[in-house]
Amino acid sequence: MNASSHSVDDTDTAAKSSFLLKRRAHNLMIFELHNPNIVQLALRLKDHMSQAPNLFKNTPTVLDLAPLEDGFKVIDFPALTSLLDNHGLTIVGISGGTDAQRIAAARARLALFSSAGHAPPTEPQANPAQAEAPAATPEVSPNEKPIEVAPACASNIADDTASNIVLRQTVRAGQQVYARGGDLIVEASVNEGSEVIADGDIHIYGTLRGRALAGARGRKDARIWCHNLDAELVSINGIYRTRDSIEPDLIGKAAVIEIQQEKLIIRPLG
Repeated sequence: MNASSHSVDDTDTAAKSSFLLKRRAHNLMIFELHNPNIVQLALRLKDHMSQAPNLFKNTPTVLDLAPLEDGFKVIDFPALTSLLDNHGLTIVGISGGTDAQRIAAARARLALFSSAGHAPPTEPQANPAQAEAPAATPEVSPNEKPIEVAPACASNIADDTASNIVLRQTVRAGQQVYARGGDLIVEASVNEGSEVIADGDIHIYGTLRGRALAGARGRKDARIWCHNLDAELVSINGIYRTRDSIEPDLIGKAAVIEIQQEKLIIRPLG
């Protein structure tokens, strides 16, 4: 074999190893847009985000345009994405919206996600001018556990019973665990810089120092229980409170978090 053939083989090998396409589920923040007026939105965001200015730093976010589907409001996507980016929300795409809004979003180089109720977005739409096709249901092998864990987590971090997830070890900084369709039970602690999410309730039998988000897909009756509250953030159905807004006498105590009259209430447990 001569030198030229070696060169061709090396080039082919390098080309084949240049990239690999994979499908992977990721948790995305959902920003539900009710009013596209940039000035009013900027004022509201400034007031809202001042409570925790670094809370959403570099957070990948999907714009939910479903509340605007009944109207004919024009959205300035470049201005809107720039505004939200200034507050740490990096817009990667949209879900919902009218045909005109989706075409405008595509022109602004935003991904188009399908939207079916409160289900998380799945497949980007190839052509915004075409009618939206139903998202394909991913195949799950009989032995696959219904758990979504961020890459930083060990793959065997949890065992599940039915649609619930039980964690028997500490959730460490940088880890994220999502109990899709059920409750999340943590027998240890949730460290600062980590995040636990559930479509149902969250039970933490250790100390909650990170973030806990229950009712992630629209359950207002979801609750969070913890034996030692010291959280960065707690949220139910998108209504959240940061540590600075939690009553000092509740810090370090057992507590239950729930929604009452559209407000997030934290009260002592027992």
